[in-house]
Amino acid sequence: MVDDDQNAQKQILELQPELQPIRASMFDTYQTSLTTRYCSVLMSTLFSQRSRHSIWRMLWLHLAEGERALGVENITVEALDEMRAHLQVTDLDFEIARAEEKRRRHDVMAHVHAFGVVAPSAAGIIHYGATSCFVTDNAELILMRDAMNLLLNRIAKVIWNLSSFSLKWKSTHANIPVEEPTLAYTHLQAAQLITVGKRAAQWVQDLMLDLQSMEQVRSELKFRGAQGTTGTQASFLEIFKGDSSKCDKLNELLCQKSGFPGCYDVSTQTYTRKVDLIVANAVAGLGATAQKICGDIRHLASWKEIEEPFEESQIGSSAMAYKRNPMRSERVYSLARELMSKPASFANTLSDQWAERTLDDSAIRRIDIPEMFLLADAILLGLDNITDGLVVYPKRIQSRVQEELPFMITESIIMRMVAQGASRQEAHEQIRLLSQQAGAVVKIEGKPNDLVSRIRSTDFFDPIWGELDHMLNAESYIGRSVEIVERYCGAGGPVAKKLAQYMKYITESGTAQLNI
Repeated sequence: MVDDDQNAQKQILELQPELQPIRASMFDTYQTSLTTRYCSVLMSTLFSQRSRHSIWRMLWLHLAEGERALGVENITVEALDEMRAHLQVTDLDFEIARAEEKRRRHDVMAHVHAFGVVAPSAAGIIHYGATSCFVTDNAELILMRDAMNLLLNRIAKVIWNLSSFSLKWKSTHANIPVEEPTLAYTHLQAAQLITVGKRAAQWVQDLMLDLQSMEQVRSELKFRGAQGTTGTQASFLEIFKGDSSKCDKLNELLCQKSGFPGCYDVSTQTYTRKVDLIVANAVAGLGATAQKICGDIRHLASWKEIEEPFEESQIGSSAMAYKRNPMRSERVYSLARELMSKPASFANTLSDQWAERTLDDSAIRRIDIPEMFLLADAILLGLDNITDGLVVYPKRIQSRVQEELPFMITESIIMRMVAQGASRQEAHEQIRLLSQQAGAVVKIEGKPNDLVSRIRSTDFFDPIWGELDHMLNAESYIGRSVEIVERYCGAGGPVAKKLAQYMKYITESGTAQLNI
């Protein structure tokens, strides 16, 4: 063991010239934008090399503890104590592993060696009965579970922001709760009025579905456990001298120690890569929601109705100094596009796994799994920042409503004319002709919508002239928007009930601050 340690130290010294340029500056090598610009320290740390390989050591300890508890006598208390004392991989441990992997071309065995150097009494029993996927796969399941826990809290916070926003945009008019009427858009054309809060409630519902989907995937996630090289547990059956019950007991102990409800019923060398795809579908669904929300905000900003936060010293454009570009929403939109591409990659990895396993799942999953969660984390930080500081311009909204409201009331005019004894078809034709004339004034002459004036000057509509002013009240055309928002986002509603378990995080966390 001393000779092996000296050999490792010699290899480290030989690597120093190669490593020195890298250490000179972070600006001399490629750095991913996800960790340097967009995601949180928590998520970045979770998927760090130190975190991943320290989890490997924890798994090796749990395996050894379980085997000793089930009667494997050559695993000593001293060995377990040394393992417990060195669960976190140090910089020196990484150098030892780096040197060993360069020689062995096997990352797991390199870290087995590095662990044995600092826990010499355990060197001979580390990884006993296991295959590489014991640490790689189980560690990935732990990382994905913990990453989903982080994301669930962040989704809940964004839901809280938007739910509060929905309820905030309410006032009291004649003792009846109302909200800010605003134009709805179908086909991106002005449609029947909704409210500012109703649109936000639509966003909330999509996020609620994401939350529920991820909760389900998180709760159903299982462990790989100790399954041997092809999922038969043959090596452990031999260790336990043919006692099959001890194989089951070992996995029960591993699940208890790692916080999983149980192992997948059938494994190959790996847990089925279908699990990765199921997780990816849930996480990528958040990307679709985020892009939808930010797309809406970008349109609303273009119409000058609602804006994302814009700091006093913020520059919108390097050339056009007046601009207030929605860069936060554009960033989230862009990151979401990348996140939504991940399920296809996981599906391809699953479909290309021949028989019991091929290693072409390894390199791509080293990229895809961390990136998927880093992207989702960055998206949620952006959404939290945006939704906790949305700026609404009521006067601008009211102005745009009034531009279109004359067209909005035409159906009511037809109904009221029929009630006064007019022909429905004749009323429809009269409205159609006047609406086209008013539309031409707006689009060709660039003048305000004069449809109401045209109706007032057309004798056919004399029976309802006295009702026109009342009919131009925008709040009359929002339907049940107020009730829908209150029922969904208000006290005792579905949103409040779902967020109850997340309130500690929500109340203790501030608004996410963007680094750049």
